[in-house]
Amino acid sequence: MSTAMNFSSKSFTPRPPDKGAFPLDHFGECSAFKERFMECLRQSGYESAACRPSAMAYLECRMDRRCFLLFSSFLLRQLMANEPLEKLGFKDLINEKSEEKPKKS
Repeated sequence: MSTAMNFSSKSFTPRPPDKGAFPLDHFGECSAFKERFMECLRQSGYESAACRPSAMAYLECRMDRRCFLLFSSFLLRQLMANEPLEKLGFKDLINEKSEEKPKKS
């Protein structure tokens, strides 16, 4: 019984996410990308490293799409703020893409 009393004395201080929050995809603009990612996860036994290209495509979709937020007025916002993919952990995949492109001669 004394251990239950100790839990109530600790307090939790919430903090906002590092990158902030982004709007939900209410209109399903990126749902095809999300479904490809989820299917990849299921097929790989939920090994997220195997699905990094799908994750990168989903995040690119979110950065490219814009949505309208209905608050006091119509605001044009992105589903996700533009962020270099290198900062999101996809530097190695970007380098692979550039190496795959054939050199023009």
